[in-house]
Amino acid sequence: MYLTTDVKKKFFSEHGGSETNTGSAEAQIALFSHRINHLTEHLKRNRKDFGTQRSLIALVGKRRKLLNYLMNTDINRYRAIVAKLGLRK
Repeated sequence: MYLTTDVKKKFFSEHGGSETNTGSAEAQIALFSHRINHLTEHLKRNRKDFGTQRSLIALVGKRRKLLNYLMNTDINRYRAIVAKLGLRK
């Protein structure tokens, strides 16, 4: 499994502040970005996996909603997470 508990704790401690802060927008965006990158690589190898394609589109939508929320509430946190993760926008 590519997303173990240790990997999740690393993301939450880096972006959320602590391992237990799993609900912060930055931690969720970082986790979604990791999953999106993994699914994108999977779809490059398996072009006809439409279930994965559908879940990838849903994940991108969730991440976009969180980014919009963060942009509307605190623009500095938004700019920091976009720069840290190297997202376009």
